Amino acid sequence: MVDSDMLIPRPRRSEAGPGAFEFTPATRIAADAGTESVRLYLQQTLRGSTGLPVRDTERHPGPDVVSLRVASPAEVAGLPTGPVTAPDDRSEAFRLTVTPDRVEVLGGSAAGVFYGVQALLQSLPADVYRRGRVGTAPWTVPAVVVEDAPAFAWRGVMLDVCRHFRTKHEVMRVVDQLAAHRINRLHFHLTEDQGWRIEILRYPRLTEVGSWRRESQVGAHVPDADGVLRPAEFDGRPHGGYYTQDDIREIVAYAADRFVTVVPEIETPGHVRAALAAYPELGVHPDRPVEVWTEWGIADDVLNAEESTIAFFQDVLDEVVALFPSPYIGIGGDECPKVQWEQDPRTQERIRELGLADEEQLQAWIIGRLAAHVESHGRRAFGWDEILEGGTLSQSATVLSWRGLTGARTAAKRGHDVISSPDDQAYLDYRQSDLPTEPIPVSIVLGVDDVFAFDPVPSGLTDAERAHVIGGQGNMWTEHVDTARKLDYQLFPRVAALAEALWSADTTGPRDVAEFRGRLAEHTARLEAMGIEYRHEAGPFPWEQRPGVPGRPHSREERAAYIDAVTSNIVE
Repeated sequence: MVDSDMLIPRPRRSEAGPGAFEFTPATRIAADAGTESVRLYLQQTLRGSTGLPVRDTERHPGPDVVSLRVASPAEVAGLPTGPVTAPDDRSEAFRLTVTPDRVEVLGGSAAGVFYGVQALLQSLPADVYRRGRVGTAPWTVPAVVVEDAPAFAWRGVMLDVCRHFRTKHEVMRVVDQLAAHRINRLHFHLTEDQGWRIEILRYPRLTEVGSWRRESQVGAHVPDADGVLRPAEFDGRPHGGYYTQDDIREIVAYAADRFVTVVPEIETPGHVRAALAAYPELGVHPDRPVEVWTEWGIADDVLNAEESTIAFFQDVLDEVVALFPSPYIGIGGDECPKVQWEQDPRTQERIRELGLADEEQLQAWIIGRLAAHVESHGRRAFGWDEILEGGTLSQSATVLSWRGLTGARTAAKRGHDVISSPDDQAYLDYRQSDLPTEPIPVSIVLGVDDVFAFDPVPSGLTDAERAHVIGGQGNMWTEHVDTARKLDYQLFPRVAALAEALWSADTTGPRDVAEFRGRLAEHTARLEAMGIEYRHEAGPFPWEQRPGVPGRPHSREERAAYIDAVTSNIVE
């Protein structure tokens, strides 16, 4: 039996009662028409680990019954208020009521019921998360009333499957992990210099050619004898893979049953070398064929600005929109080198034809054309904070702020919705300590405590501007994450801290890292039962280390100076 004070995220209200409810062979689940997928999820979870039948019933409520129900309009008003930017939206709010003879989960929508079920599962012994039975101990839940609702509507994790591909089953495993922590967005980064991962029927070479590279860089760049940074080593092994359209449909449906929205991203106009390897005519130098990039970092190769290239990516986006019901469709926009445009006579002529001032405005023009196409489908385009540069951005476009919170602040002041993902608070590929054994250390130290302190809302905003900050996410880049085990190591337990920061924020009182650490110590038993190979507090185990493989560690001062330099042109 688990104390409700040990839940992650921390609930707004938890009031213990006398006694406990025990799951037995007589326990039944009652679900209304709106919560059938939640009932199936709960039954599948309980049957595997407890061996109990937990059959259906229409008795609702009743003795020995777990009742799953969407609140009536009158009942919704009694649930906790919703996100700080939309307090009247109680769709994800819930009330979990446990007495010795019954359980009721009441939600503002099916999503709210699902999150109430997550609180119920966390109140059971950690072994409930196992796929098979390991014991016959009583499956009891302490009597309690838990009322809760999220602080932010967008609670996300971005998964890069381009640098290192993850199979559809591995992706769905990540979905399960996120859902258990009430993360509701999986930002699916599908195209890059190093690989194109989504089948596009109209352009088959995108996956026939663009989904495989002949080898991969190992570790970070190191200076050669002349001080030039170069890859230290390559592995000599082909790497790749892609998702068929049916794979995508399967992932999207699986995630939807767990109330995770899969949000796709197609990178433009930089980070496109895999597409150029497949279709050279999209590039500035179609007479100079390129291969899918084998290095990490940013290739100079970018899209040209011809109408035929815009039409190509509009066709791609048509198929993407058809596959993903997400209201948001990502179009990239980050880290676009301008050197090819600056040196190419045809691009300079094109800039004049379009009446643009420079290459910055050319990038904004490409992004604007693709954003308008997304919007023509009734969706909203979102891109990294570089899309604020170079011109007027459609008001409906949403900005993902990664270079600190400068982009978030600027976007909110300009009236754009914002998703905050500052690299110094939420980049899950960054090293977790300054131990010399930390595997392939990247950038600054970003530990659990740092992620726990993440606040998506930048300072200096009015109430109206703050309302544009719809949430935040952690980003999982995978240059140095080549296995599912390493993915676990990078994600957890930091995702638990991220979930707390985005769900609870300051709605449950001042943040207390010591108190959170106490709950996290209990939570690791759940992670172990789920089979998550999280990073232990003492540091990496010997098999998690990568001795001799160079990383690229930075100090916080070095990183801050770099971010200040690259965001100087988007400050209001």
